[in-house]
Amino acid sequence: MSQFAINLLFVGASFALYIGIAIWARAGSTKDFYVAGGGVHPITNGMATAADWMSAASFISMAGLLASGGYANSSFLMGWTGGYVILAMLLAPYLRKFGKFTVPDFIGDRFYSTPARIVAVVCLVVASVTYVIGQMTGAGVAFSRFLEVSNTWGIWIAAFIVFLYAVFGGMKGITYTQVAQYIVLIIAYTIPAVFIALQLTGNPIPMFGMFSTHTESGLPLLEKLNSVLNELGFRDYTADVDNKLNMVLFTLSLMVGTAGLPHVIIRFFTVPKVADARWSAGWALVFIALLYLTAPAVASMARLNLLTTVYPDAAGQVENYEEALDNALVYEERPEWIRTWEETGLIEFTDLNNDGRIQVYNDANPDFEETAEARGWEGNELEVNNDILVLANPEIANLPGWVIGLIAAGGIAAALSTAAGLLLAISSAISHDLIKNTINPNITEKGEMLAARLSMAGAILLATYLGLNPPGFAAQTVALAFGIAGASLFPALMMGIFSKRVNSKGAVAGMLAGLIATLLYIFTYLGWLFIPGTNMLPNTPDNWILGISPLSFGAVGAMINFAVAFTVSNATEEPPQEIQDLVESVRYPKGAGGAIDH
Repeated sequence: MSQFAINLLFVGASFALYIGIAIWARAGSTKDFYVAGGGVHPITNGMATAADWMSAASFISMAGLLASGGYANSSFLMGWTGGYVILAMLLAPYLRKFGKFTVPDFIGDRFYSTPARIVAVVCLVVASVTYVIGQMTGAGVAFSRFLEVSNTWGIWIAAFIVFLYAVFGGMKGITYTQVAQYIVLIIAYTIPAVFIALQLTGNPIPMFGMFSTHTESGLPLLEKLNSVLNELGFRDYTADVDNKLNMVLFTLSLMVGTAGLPHVIIRFFTVPKVADARWSAGWALVFIALLYLTAPAVASMARLNLLTTVYPDAAGQVENYEEALDNALVYEERPEWIRTWEETGLIEFTDLNNDGRIQVYNDANPDFEETAEARGWEGNELEVNNDILVLANPEIANLPGWVIGLIAAGGIAAALSTAAGLLLAISSAISHDLIKNTINPNITEKGEMLAARLSMAGAILLATYLGLNPPGFAAQTVALAFGIAGASLFPALMMGIFSKRVNSKGAVAGMLAGLIATLLYIFTYLGWLFIPGTNMLPNTPDNWILGISPLSFGAVGAMINFAVAFTVSNATEEPPQEIQDLVESVRYPKGAGGAIDH
């Protein structure tokens, strides 16, 4: 059986499973559509939450970022994991106690204000649409390689599958689909990692293998990786970062962004009681840890595998690296995995010195120019998209065809699971918060269901269009979304729960200030609406304020939000006494259930 047929079998079977679950769990009411009926078991919800949260950025792009940047990119790992802990401890139980369907629902009622609800809807839609771009981008990468279609067709196929099970199933269909998707993606991620760890180190546990001895050279794996990188002009994989302020702010931005993600927060409204929200958060962290403890090992091994594919002699204990690097891979003899990924356009080779061999090195390093010239190198000749390293790992390591088919299904599952959750958050905000609670309070349940499904269909079309024209690869785009959510929604949620003094005027002013400041900073360096050439300043560290990158500014935006909200609130009237009593009841619950019945 050909590899394409194997891929089609695995992916097709997973699609049939997702659509079958959606038909079985079809939403019959608004409660089914928004919160899956409110009766999801904590373990089931924990698994669905893990799938919802571990997006294409986690499955596809995070390991690629770690592989290319090493320790310097560990902020992604620390920020996303730390943010989930904040969400589980400080937000999830209290929001479940409040008993609402959506994040704007909580903000609108807590701050007793229609403008607050509308601003929250705007913030949610901006963050979620930005986030879903990354999912569609990741799905396009996976589809284009494994189903041998163009990236454009891959994104359209992904949109169609999500449409089938999300529009009709709502949260009920999405919940049980995400359980299946978690099982698929975690098996797909760990099995290749175990194979590769065994090949390179003899240790079957990837996270331990990363600190084990590289079998072929006899050196510790990370030491071996550093030695190869040094010979090619790259920084040590374990090298420290130069700008620690930016790293701290970027990590913090990802943390507060994670805690403010609306599509994850609404998952905690699907369980029967407050205690179940706490348990589901704990279970989700366990399920998330299985992938996040494996990702650094996958990244380091993928980077070493890639380099020793291009320079085969460098795999062993080579005393004379000059000889190893002179014997670079002949392009016409390149392995099959490079040929297949070249067809997607995500690997590109340019023979700059016309020697027929592939040279990979850091041609941006001025200290390495003399060495490169002495070797006759005219520039780096192989461009590899970061998003493909995890997906290509089984092929790089010559693993069996069924493993490649499995990781194809896993990569697609990761993208689709989070895309569905995001689209539900968008449609719920529009149909429930904007239409039902603001524009037309008398709308029937049937009319609200229709509005929810139409708004989700519209969100899918918008996400598809933006996925075809993304501002960056998956994890970069997702980082922007986290910054936007962290600057706008997270402070409002925290102040809504832990401060009785913050009023509606303060909350609205804070959200607008955080959102606008963050968007202005992002668009200044990345371009308005991400259109190339529309940025006001070059996106380089020399132009950033205090060296703070656009991806890190969400933390600053959150600080602006807090400062403006407290300042305006203290300069205006106190919230009504019933609102202060409500905050008290949410923080100090007397029994399970909701502080407010919906």
